[in-house]
Amino acid sequence: MSSYPTRSFRRTALAPGILGTIVLLGGLALLDSSGFYWIETVVAILAAIIAVFAWQAKQWWWLPILAVIVVAWNPIYPINWHHWIGWLIAQYVGAVVFLVIGLLIRVPNEDDRNRKSQPTRKR
Repeated sequence: MSSYPTRSFRRTALAPGILGTIVLLGGLALLDSSGFYWIETVVAILAAIIAVFAWQAKQWWWLPILAVIVVAWNPIYPINWHHWIGWLIAQYVGAVVFLVIGLLIRVPNEDDRNRKSQPTRKR
């Protein structure tokens, strides 16, 4: 047992949010290459994973935003924006959205050791 108190919530979407931010910012170098296919694939999968965490946390208002990310970065039917400026802006906006959503989705911690247990009565 740890001497540190446990938090009353968990940020389950934080790790995929940070990973999505890193992938989107790293993908700026691959905008005009064939390697951008892999960036689209990873971003769409991470957005779907975060959508599952948002559903589990009962924070459904994030689902439309994540659905837009899944559709925009989907590798099967890619959106062909004619100007790379559009993708450049979308990459930055997507990175910020991933980070914000990852920080704001919180799930109550069921294993809260700080919660006071109810004393049991002896009969």
